[in-house]
Amino acid sequence: MRYLSDQMLVDVYHRAIDLRLEEAFIELLHQELQRRNLFVAGASA
Repeated sequence: MRYLSDQMLVDVYHRAIDLRLEEAFIELLHQELQRRNLFVAGASA
């Protein structure tokens, strides 16, 4: 996770939601977004 740029992390998070990937994976991405203090518009995870 730490090797992803902030923008790539946001893109992956949105794509994971769009593809309805496993909830645990989406939550992992969401936790990393929070750790980096990134806020994503429309995030519902």
